[in-house]
Amino acid sequence: MKRWFFASLCLGCTLAVGFVAPAQTPSNSTDTTAPSYDMKAQALVDLQAVQKKCVDLAQAVPSDKLTWRPSPDSRSFAEVFLHVAGERYGILGMMGASAPAGFNGKEFEKSTTQKDRIVEELNQSWIFTDKTINGMSNADFAKLLPKLGPQANEGDVIYILVADAHEHLGQLVAYARQNGIVPPWTAERQKKKAGAAGR
Repeated sequence: MKRWFFASLCLGCTLAVGFVAPAQTPSNSTDTTAPSYDMKAQALVDLQAVQKKCVDLAQAVPSDKLTWRPSPDSRSFAEVFLHVAGERYGILGMMGASAPAGFNGKEFEKSTTQKDRIVEELNQSWIFTDKTINGMSNADFAKLLPKLGPQANEGDVIYILVADAHEHLGQLVAYARQNGIVPPWTAERQKKKAGAAGR
């Protein structure tokens, strides 16, 4: 509970001071062209890429390493993977999306150390995320969320979800490297490069 409260508090404070305020064109701008960035489509592309990498990495981590943590006060491999899955429910919940029945954010990160279940939780939370974002209209991204800050909107929540996903993917890669595990996408790239060099 403390983690969720603290995360929400930090988000609220950040949005309140306008750090993550929605991008706006200055009133004196002479640029009258339409924005070229489709946040909905790009967010889904980014989140799907992170999802694939998280699942691939979870499958590459030996089962006996899932409880490894860099220090006693850090999350373990398993806890970070589950944190990624759980935060999808928590962050999207800020704009009213309902987590599945029975989801307990306080206990979720410690709910399993079994690889198959971790992968399943990542997959289930991705289905939830994909459905939630695809269910939003472009206008929904500009819908204000006053409880998070005077200029906060639903698009800010999606932006936070994307940034958070990339942050934890980086954390998982660092964990892997510390344990001599080459991320599968890196191993594949190295394999292709070696194959091309041998021709």
